[in-house]
Amino acid sequence: MDIDDILASVDRGAGASSASTAIDHQLLTRFWVAERAVSEVLPWPTALMERMMDRVRWQIETIEDLAASSSDAPDPSSKSNNATLNLRLSILQTDLARTQFLIRSVLRTRLAKLSKHSMHYLVLLSSRSTNPSATQSQTQPSQSSMDTSTATNTRPEDSVPDISSVTDLSPLSEAEAQFLHTHQSLLASHYAGSFMGAFPMNLRRLDDNAGGTSMVQGPENREVVFVRCLGGEVPVIVAAAAAEEDAIDIGVTMRMGDVWVVRWEGVRDAWERGEVELL
Repeated sequence: MDIDDILASVDRGAGASSASTAIDHQLLTRFWVAERAVSEVLPWPTALMERMMDRVRWQIETIEDLAASSSDAPDPSSKSNNATLNLRLSILQTDLARTQFLIRSVLRTRLAKLSKHSMHYLVLLSSRSTNPSATQSQTQPSQSSMDTSTATNTRPEDSVPDISSVTDLSPLSEAEAQFLHTHQSLLASHYAGSFMGAFPMNLRRLDDNAGGTSMVQGPENREVVFVRCLGGEVPVIVAAAAAEEDAIDIGVTMRMGDVWVVRWEGVRDAWERGEVELL
């Protein structure tokens, strides 16, 4: 039994094999690299993460069983059997540590982005609410509340959108969406108690856009990334500069194996289709 067979032995299901195990690790590694390379939160790979988490749980159970059988061995003097068991245990523990590192790093990277751009993603999710009027009242201050000094419901907490009725949570997972709303609600309460409670009524919202300047700042999509082309011919859109009124977007083509430095907005669709990978 080689290393691939040992690693595949902790997979369950009809399609489990050393090839599927290697592919999942490759996909997880690519997603980890991509998540760290861009400033926005990438779509959560639900199927991949479910397979990896199931595999981690089953791998932990296997390691515990092997460790127990090693300690309860009736013949400790059998060096051959103990050596084989210890080698198998060491390989599984090393692979588990690698997988856990990747998953933890992905989650920490995504949580850092969500914490930095929490209002942006809450507004994005609330725009898909099944009750648009309720969403609008949550995210936009009414004229009466801004003009009437007797209003008492204008607080930083009131500007946190309600996403309880949202069914499409992309690009987040359900747990991330719950974290996002709780995090921003606690942050708004802290701001209200620390300094925003002393502001005028019309300056207490976290989604204020008075004067044409929005307080909600999203991630930068025009950042530069390194990409490798995986498809035969992949179109890349080079967006025109915003300062040039007469400029138009330009389309160029990458070919398999090419490594380019491009703006993320120009290859985002190609990345989602699996035609390029970030480096």
